[in-house]
Amino acid sequence: MRLAFAGTPEFARIALAALHRAGFEIALVLTQPDRPAGRGQQVHPSAVKVWAVEHGLTVIQPQGLRLDGRYADDASSARDALDAARIDVMVVAAYGLILPAWALTLPRLGCLNIHASLLPRWRGAAPIHRAIEAGDARTGITVMQMDTGLDTGPMLLTEALDIRDEDTTGSLHDRLAVLGGGLIVEALELAACGGGLRATPQPADGVTYAKKIDKAEAWVDWRADAARVAQHIRALNPAPGAVAQWRGDAVKLWNARAVAAGVETQTPGTVIDVSADAITVACGSGAVRITELQRPGGKRLTAAQFLQGQSMRVGERFEVATG
Repeated sequence: MRLAFAGTPEFARIALAALHRAGFEIALVLTQPDRPAGRGQQVHPSAVKVWAVEHGLTVIQPQGLRLDGRYADDASSARDALDAARIDVMVVAAYGLILPAWALTLPRLGCLNIHASLLPRWRGAAPIHRAIEAGDARTGITVMQMDTGLDTGPMLLTEALDIRDEDTTGSLHDRLAVLGGGLIVEALELAACGGGLRATPQPADGVTYAKKIDKAEAWVDWRADAARVAQHIRALNPAPGAVAQWRGDAVKLWNARAVAAGVETQTPGTVIDVSADAITVACGSGAVRITELQRPGGKRLTAAQFLQGQSMRVGERFEVATG
């Protein structure tokens, strides 16, 4: 089976590598243009581009795919490249560009998307973040036949995965990426058999949307219950990071778990315990044990490392702040 692959970040790179290992012929790779990143804003290629170039695959980087859009010339060139590639199917994983109708219908078998949730729950841009933030007990991968809607196409294969109490978006992302790579290989092997891959319409009930994470959401609301605060902190790890105001600085909080507060009358945001390896902060109900923090301009530190360079006293408060 001859295919094109469209994807950009590490999640997509893992799927591309799995398809390559499985022996599928990857005629063309589409990925986002190189972008500035990091403190120095150096221009970097995507994870998918780096891997594809290292393995001798042909890469194109259109800025847009709409033939009547701002980047119509790029779109026309991409269509010509896909036509010339004579592909059977296009696999899409966290590409970052919306595929117009011409792209969806160009391959003989259409376009298959690897989505990091159990659809129809968490359609949209940030399904892993939102699953952790909501306290979901499980999530998974859906391989979906793409249509013109937002993650609305029929489901081809699904596989569930439990969300662990300690999971961050980063750790859950890594497990889902491996699961997605295996599931898309299985889907294409079934498709190659002819009739082995069956489409199931998504249920009408249980639809939720995973909107993109906005930096304004980063601020911790200590008035929420401890479970919600801990989920919020873990959901924003590794990006953009949950933020709390302490001694006039916007400190990033990277890891936390909910515990019983012991002192229910404390004002939310109050430090109620400082131990060798954690800082415990009161919430609207319960408390959270914070185990990883970062001062502005500093490195991510364990609580123990943070406390070696900073005194923190019981009774101090993280302020309820807004961005």
